[in-house]
Amino acid sequence: MGTDLGRLYRTQLRATQRTNAHLAMAAYPTEWERHLTLQDGKAVYIRPIRPEDEPLYGPFFAVETAEDLRRRFFGAVKVSHAFIARFTQIDYEKAMAFIALDEATGEMLGVARLHATTEGDSGEYAILIRTDLKSHGLGWLLMQLIIADARARSYRCIQGQVLHDNTPMLDMCRELGFEIKSDPAAAAAALNDHQNFTIFASPTRAREAGAPAGRSRRS
Repeated sequence: MGTDLGRLYRTQLRATQRTNAHLAMAAYPTEWERHLTLQDGKAVYIRPIRPEDEPLYGPFFAVETAEDLRRRFFGAVKVSHAFIARFTQIDYEKAMAFIALDEATGEMLGVARLHATTEGDSGEYAILIRTDLKSHGLGWLLMQLIIADARARSYRCIQGQVLHDNTPMLDMCRELGFEIKSDPAAAAAALNDHQNFTIFASPTRAREAGAPAGRSRRS
């Protein structure tokens, strides 16, 4: 990939696809819309993503640091219509993506997605928060929605890959009830010799609201 990924972690939460635009999709799930407030008082509107959200990605990526994009995509990002369409055109029957918007301006603040694995009984998630909004609790809110969606689908587990230097994300996963385990296969896929990890936990034991007692929401 032209970059040293270092150690790669896999996050997984134990419990019980993307389609092209021309394919029939499930109805838009309005029941997942949320109006919430971050720790700094900012009002946010979180809802399932829609194809018409594509124009929001350009300004969003423009303010992300190269480091944050590397941690999300494990390499350089070349923004194009085809690239963004992969994230905005989804079949809600097989996947979910929650986009967070500024209630006042409509700007994109973050996004989290979950799609079914090949087996169909679990899902893989990914999340990206606008760089200047880290440590405001948005990541925590989005991850809670991802966990809730996985429960609604009766997934056995959810999982995701996290680089070793993405400590805020790893800390949040631990707070949410995830476990971290070695994942040598991910290291091979990343074309490096460093140790990789997997993170597991049961959604029935995962936290649904607020931060753990005595801890602050950092992401």
